[in-house]
Amino acid sequence: MDNATAKKQLDTVINKARVHFYKPIQIAEILHRDRIHSDINLEDLETYRTSSRKWRDEISQRFVGNISTSSSRFQDNLFESNATPPTVLVQLGRINRSSNGAVEAYIYDAFKNKNRLSQMSAGLSYVSQAGIESFVLNDFIKKFTRNSGLSRSIDKIYEIVVYALFSTLLEVLEVEIGVRINNINYTILSEFSDFAEKVLGLSEETTETYQEAKVFRVGVTNAADRGLDMWANFGVAIQIKHISLTHKVIEDISSAISADRIIIVCKESEKDVLVSVLKQFGSAGRI
Repeated sequence: MDNATAKKQLDTVINKARVHFYKPIQIAEILHRDRIHSDINLEDLETYRTSSRKWRDEISQRFVGNISTSSSRFQDNLFESNATPPTVLVQLGRINRSSNGAVEAYIYDAFKNKNRLSQMSAGLSYVSQAGIESFVLNDFIKKFTRNSGLSRSIDKIYEIVVYALFSTLLEVLEVEIGVRINNINYTILSEFSDFAEKVLGLSEETTETYQEAKVFRVGVTNAADRGLDMWANFGVAIQIKHISLTHKVIEDISSAISADRIIIVCKESEKDVLVSVLKQFGSAGRI
């Protein structure tokens, strides 16, 4: 492989990187390890596949205050043929060693110049400076959709907005949830007191309990976008998807999700499509 091809592959990973720049940082740290310690073989993926995640996390924790929580499969996409497989890393390693770390510097210069975190400052400033009367949600979202560097992460912005809305409503409405034993069988309660106390928070003396209703962000990304985004202590699981509703998408949602109740938040312009499809599939009572 020639230098130009290797650089092109590296640039592809850099240009696709999201806010935290995890994958480019991982490449830089693999090359750094190869150059300084010489204890890995760039041709042998298994000598650095797993270890390089730790090297990356040590740096990303310092730079962005976070580490990757993506699935192992998603993290390993870095080494697929359309990214930086061992053949590409071998060539990048040759360049990096002969130039005393020029490829590492190239990656971190890209991080500095294309830093999505600094690009988020406009959105953060808008939130901190806007008052209750002047804040416009659509203007806030546009701070991200109009920025090519952040548009790939717009799903997270929607997740944050929904979380903020749900949490605030629960707090303002002072919503409480409770657990109560209707069939007070003292023999069973005594026999299974550990379960009652540790799992239900109940006992023979306390047969009902109440607490504030809350929603929680899971905070773990998933390559296939099939994991939970939020969950509630009152039994609701929540997924946030920034997608355009079509007949096919609604059909997939209706047939693929096993739940007694499904809530879809959509744009006003897509409401008619959604209602039409729900009537076709007879799912109006469940969604």
